[in-house]
Amino acid sequence: MGLSVWLGLELAGSERGVFLPGATTSGHHQIEPACEACHAEPFAGADAMQAKCEGCHLAALDAARDSHPKSKFTDPRNADRAALLDARYCVTCHVEHRPERTLAMGLTIPGDYCVLCHEQIGAERATHEGLGFETCGSSGCHNFHDNRSLYEDFLLRHAEAPELLARRELPARNFASVAPLLGDYPKADYPVRPLTSAEADASAVGSSVPTGLLDDWASTAHAASGVNCTACHGAADAWRDEPGYSSCSSCHANENAGFLAGRHGMRLDAAKLGAVLPPMTPAAARLPMKADPIADQLDCGSCHGAHRFDTAFAAVDACLGCHDDTHSLSYIGSPHHVLRERVRLGSLPPEAGVSCASCHMPRTALSYDYGAYVHTLVQHNQSDNLMPNDKMLRSVCLDCHGLPFSLDSLADRALIERNFEGRPAVHVESIDLALQRHRAVDEERRQTQQGVN
Repeated sequence: MGLSVWLGLELAGSERGVFLPGATTSGHHQIEPACEACHAEPFAGADAMQAKCEGCHLAALDAARDSHPKSKFTDPRNADRAALLDARYCVTCHVEHRPERTLAMGLTIPGDYCVLCHEQIGAERATHEGLGFETCGSSGCHNFHDNRSLYEDFLLRHAEAPELLARRELPARNFASVAPLLGDYPKADYPVRPLTSAEADASAVGSSVPTGLLDDWASTAHAASGVNCTACHGAADAWRDEPGYSSCSSCHANENAGFLAGRHGMRLDAAKLGAVLPPMTPAAARLPMKADPIADQLDCGSCHGAHRFDTAFAAVDACLGCHDDTHSLSYIGSPHHVLRERVRLGSLPPEAGVSCASCHMPRTALSYDYGAYVHTLVQHNQSDNLMPNDKMLRSVCLDCHGLPFSLDSLADRALIERNFEGRPAVHVESIDLALQRHRAVDEERRQTQQGVN
């Protein structure tokens, strides 16, 4: 029984807002009309709500190798710590509808919460003596769930990296070359081979297509890869003039999954939400948006277009066609934009350019046949590496920059606002602390060996 049914009400999404006890967080406000997305049946208890949280977030936590998994707090040896901070449940730290106490990352407990379990860290590690616990998660050293870019061995391995790496290029996309290997790709119906406009099969199903649209299609990677009209529009008995974003998932399942997981597309994931919502609109965003955005609502076609799905346009112009915040507007003329312009002029290879999508929709790799084949694709969950922003280190920054410079840059909020025009004015000490501890351990080991000898 759904919440609205239990209340004896069947309300439209906008009307449900009258029952909100407080504003939702910036990560959830898109799905605010779908109460069922977070709330299970009335009086179902904490475990039912936890299952709702995990339905959306567990895969990301597993991928991050969660440094504080639930098992740590169900372990009897940690019972005393779990009594102080019961992190078996997401809502212990992340409570919705409490804007007056909500911090960054949707955190609703004091920022020095690390002290509850790590009170003795100052005595245990000389490098931490005198440090305030409110700095644990705000100084480029630790993140509660995802420490992949900040753990000590990683910091030490990259401690001496230069600001700019000798080779600075993004991984090249290669969908066409790996498509025949993808189990869910319809290669039997659409073999991967180049097609011409004369081979378009729209006319075969009785549909009349303007010549201009055929020319647009013929110039794209779809035509070059054997993706014909019926692949998106459907065969004769199921032809759709406007197939919509769902048709994209038949070939681009990974990209579609990422899109549905991010803030652009999360409203469209009815399976997770337990409700059908209209697409997200720029007007509903909390970030500053253009008064006249290029898209009325967000789906694949909002950025890519239907027939001329210009990826270069989608990587920058589509973003700036909606986003109106200082960081976005500062991209034009920034060092990254200059690189992209040099690519356009032919003085740099294509993968050396840096667009909005390069950072916010980074290229990721999937391996097939035990690594013999690697599929480089674009992660369409544009929220995946935003918070905490040091998640960008592995997926973006370290393709071109060294870790010390990247850490400092991501910690400088003013530099981010300028879209990285200039040098970082903030220094993160995590690498310094790691080196200091490493030297101390080496010295202790050396003295111990001397004593033995």
